Amino acid sequence: MKLTRFSDIGLRVLMYLARQTRNPPVTVAEVSSQFDVPHNHMVKVVGALAKMGWIDATRGRNGGIRLSADPQQLSIGNVLRTLEVEAEVLDCEGIGCRLSGDCRLREALRFGVEAFYTAMNQYSLSEIIAGNTGEQIAVMHRTFLINRTNA
Repeated sequence: MKLTRFSDIGLRVLMYLARQTRNPPVTVAEVSSQFDVPHNHMVKVVGALAKMGWIDATRGRNGGIRLSADPQQLSIGNVLRTLEVEAEVLDCEGIGCRLSGDCRLREALRFGVEAFYTAMNQYSLSEIIAGNTGEQIAVMHRTFLINRTNA
């Protein structure tokens, strides 16, 4: 199983925002530049995260994005299950497989994917950003602010 780029970016946005607890809110441009993601793609991810209620997004000059969900309550497995739009690892009907009526592979793959989400639900967003990861995010943000001020 391979996660989509959309999910990857979504997780990184949530991680980045979970470390930013002060005002002003973080801009989409900042997060986009921090993770080297095209601005338009970042806007789509941020829009989806806002629609899910995990972040608040405010437009305009003083706008930005901030985490609205409790990072201790936001489990990584549930985030990934929501962001990953493909429910199936293998599309048996889509490829017209002649074994589809008698094959147990699809069931085994579903079980494996469910086990993955269950394992990821053992981690909350706050646990993921603990320690060195969270400190690195804080450094990234401070460096961005310093560079923006000096520019």
